[in-house]
Amino acid sequence: MSLTAGVVAVQGDVEEHAAAIERTARAHDREVTVHEIRESGLVPDCDLLAMPGGESTTISRLIRDEGIAPEIRDHVAAGKPLLATCAGLIVASSDPNDDRVDQLGLLDVSVERNAFGRQKDSFEAPLEVAGLAEPYPAVFIRAPAIDSVGDAEVLASWNDRPVAVRQGPVVGTAFHPELTPDSRIHGLAFFENEAARVPGIEEAQ
Repeated sequence: MSLTAGVVAVQGDVEEHAAAIERTARAHDREVTVHEIRESGLVPDCDLLAMPGGESTTISRLIRDEGIAPEIRDHVAAGKPLLATCAGLIVASSDPNDDRVDQLGLLDVSVERNAFGRQKDSFEAPLEVAGLAEPYPAVFIRAPAIDSVGDAEVLASWNDRPVAVRQGPVVGTAFHPELTPDSRIHGLAFFENEAARVPGIEEAQ
């Protein structure tokens, strides 16, 4: 059965996420068609959804104005997986610590923007991620960090600060998994999350 994936394409590494989703699907012997989402009406048809980085205030405004925000909430409420990265994590959080961000409230975390520095402070770090056997080469660019965690599960931390979390069908990362050929984070979010409902994969009861 072929899957339909969407990448929220109002900002960020859209093509890179699309390529990562395609690689991940192949690694799991699945077929996938990826759509770029810039307007409402497409998310309801998606089995998988990614929300890339960019500028969190701009992303939140555009998905609200285009009517995409309620569709993302409905997607998650239906148990379908969402991967939210960097600024996408901020928008998906319950507390972005910024009144300009119209958050989705999908991850019970508070977030600090640019917690690891500005663009010039970008770095790569080997992360120990729950569910992965080997360290993951995480790329941090103007990365946020998670200040506090409510009901979400911490999957990875760097310098004692959470940088990857999971809550139900939602996985959020402070780093950019689309910028490495390693597709294990996309796999963890879309095909190896027992709380997520993906056609053809046994659903958690």
